[in-house]
Amino acid sequence: MESVWLIAGPTASGKSALALRLAQRIGGEIVNADSMQLYGDLRVLTARPSDAETALVPHHLYGVADAADGWSVGRWLTAATAVLADIAGRGCPAVVVGGTGLYFRALTRGLAEVPPVPAAARRAAEDRFDAQGEGAFREVLRAADPAAEARISPGDRQRLVRAFEVYAATGRPLSAWQADSGPVAVPAFRALVLEPPRDALYARCDARFAAMVETGALEEAQALLARGLDPSLPLMKAVGLRELGRHLAGELSLGEAVALASQETRRYAKRQSTWFRNQTPDWPRADGFGENHSSS
Repeated sequence: MESVWLIAGPTASGKSALALRLAQRIGGEIVNADSMQLYGDLRVLTARPSDAETALVPHHLYGVADAADGWSVGRWLTAATAVLADIAGRGCPAVVVGGTGLYFRALTRGLAEVPPVPAAARRAAEDRFDAQGEGAFREVLRAADPAAEARISPGDRQRLVRAFEVYAATGRPLSAWQADSGPVAVPAFRALVLEPPRDALYARCDARFAAMVETGALEEAQALLARGLDPSLPLMKAVGLRELGRHLAGELSLGEAVALASQETRRYAKRQSTWFRNQTPDWPRADGFGENHSSS
């Protein structure tokens, strides 16, 4: 029997439901590989497993971080490696499930040892982005690190700034550092990527977001936004948070906010699907959509 299973795919594809059924069948424990579900602040909006679900089998790395404490890929990898070692030490299989492609890549291919960037260099990169705007900032980054600029999605300020600050601080492109991967945490595994039909996936995204609003997502958003946290923190980029915030500020009706957030959810699902298609072409595929459980 495989000791580590990896279940990946876009949001709303049924990953959590499948992981739960598999863990129950094989006597395994579930490890989170979703960068938003790490945080305790937005359980509904990030589709974190419910208390009833987490009571069925052990779940790890869900809701363990505060929104003010941004986790990096490296920090997740360190935590996940320790959890997986603990699970293996008890003779149990592990089911790693989520939609954050970089987590799976770090787990299976290793993570580059990028030198720490001084705070001054980070602030300078942030100030430059804010002063120039994304378009001009991308042109500068493209000259320094074309590979990094090409793969970073539009609007992803955090990753753009990160790529530039590494180059500015080290004189070497982030993409070059990343090519020098460290040790692989999980050299042997069995993997599956869920790839539902696009129209069905998008319909599921829409239905799920509407259900989230009915079950507390708006109240979660209000509580988090009231903290006045740095908007560049990872959780502040949770899909749907910005749109719900605009509704709470009186800029949008609830219907308009839900429509825009649903659109963003569909775009996010498309980006995830594209990433897994390009980065894990040799992993087996399945249609997805679990039943009776949460649909992350």
